[in-house]
Amino acid sequence: MSIVVNLDVMMAKRKIGLGELAQRVDLTPANLSILKTGKAKAIRFSTLEAICKVLECQPGDILEFEDSTNNNSINNK
Repeated sequence: MSIVVNLDVMMAKRKIGLGELAQRVDLTPANLSILKTGKAKAIRFSTLEAICKVLECQPGDILEFEDSTNNNSINNK
């Protein structure tokens, strides 16, 4: 199981660069880059809220749950 970060997709759709988004949400470009590349271990709700406001999107547009386990094992019990 993993959380996939689609921040780069939303940034491309809104035609906003990393530097501009970082400035508008009050993060360093380095920290935003860590989030964008999916290397972050956590995100504060206040940061997620700020990103969603700037990008005019919902948290689900940025974060996606990807189930990497085999669901058949649950159904075969």
